[in-house]
Amino acid sequence: MFRQESMYYLTGYDTFGYVFFQTLVLTSDDRMALLTRAPDLRQARFTSVIKDVRVWRDRADAEPAEDLKTLLSELGLENERLGIEYDAYGLTAANGRALDAKLNGFAALEDASDIVSRLRLIKSTAEIAYVRKAAELADAAWDKALEIAGPGAFEGDILAGMHGEIFRRGGDDPANEFILGSGEGALMCRYFTGRRHLEREDNLTLEFAGAYRHYHSCLFRTIRIGEASQHQNALYDASLEALQACEEALVPGRTVGEVFDAHATTLDRAGLGRYRLNACGYSLGTTFAPSWMDWPMVYARNPVVVEPDMVFFLHMIIFDDDTGIPACIGRTSLVTQSGADPLSQADLALPIM
Repeated sequence: MFRQESMYYLTGYDTFGYVFFQTLVLTSDDRMALLTRAPDLRQARFTSVIKDVRVWRDRADAEPAEDLKTLLSELGLENERLGIEYDAYGLTAANGRALDAKLNGFAALEDASDIVSRLRLIKSTAEIAYVRKAAELADAAWDKALEIAGPGAFEGDILAGMHGEIFRRGGDDPANEFILGSGEGALMCRYFTGRRHLEREDNLTLEFAGAYRHYHSCLFRTIRIGEASQHQNALYDASLEALQACEEALVPGRTVGEVFDAHATTLDRAGLGRYRLNACGYSLGTTFAPSWMDWPMVYARNPVVVEPDMVFFLHMIIFDDDTGIPACIGRTSLVTQSGADPLSQADLALPIM
């Protein structure tokens, strides 16, 4: 396994050392061994249940894939069938090529990228408790943003206040940056560097997450500084209607693609089809940098069937490039036997500051 999420989920191993070559081997008879660098030796012992930790040495001619081959041989896995998490941020293309070269002819290799990810999709009771705590942290961050935002407010103060609320309440760093933009930047749904002060008439876009034990709960909101136009109110009403339609569709037995259809149908009916994106959400769980987005994503014809104890972040994004107006809303829901249970307690009306 090369996904840090898999290692954390199965063993508690908590690190950002996956930016280097690092892999966890789990055999069918429950033997487990971690191959990592020296800085993560104590990290593994402190955070995880892994007993067998091997270290590959940093040096000019280091070949960690060769060290892995030796480990696999010691575990008696030569000529066996090995699944590999190829689709992992922790396995670069260069390391993947080296891995294949070393293991070619050693064992039968198969892409096993989705085995643990599918297990992680349905949350346990303990995981749901972490997600609910993350939702409380997200609401606290949102309340702080509303407290600070207004004419003349500095974006950096808003970010600092939001992160501060999360950290003071025992939360973690999120798996990717908070998205914050005003002015022309309010029509962005990615982080970008640079800070400005809000003007008397302005828009502020926020997409962020509370994170607790690496479990995430997200919110996506537009804040209006000054009076909102009739056009912006109409766009926002359509976004809210689409969110509620998606939540109504997020019930056991329906597909993730049907949830997207609720989003698309609502916005198309309102004449806003040209604004909508090709996805309107994704699963959430325990994730590590560079992204809190988890599998699966909510897009057209996605066949994954919704089941109880899944967690989804649904976001409705409208960016009107002609007028420079954003109208976005999104929140995280737990799937129950009867349908979506939104985890945020925040009011859904467009905030006017």
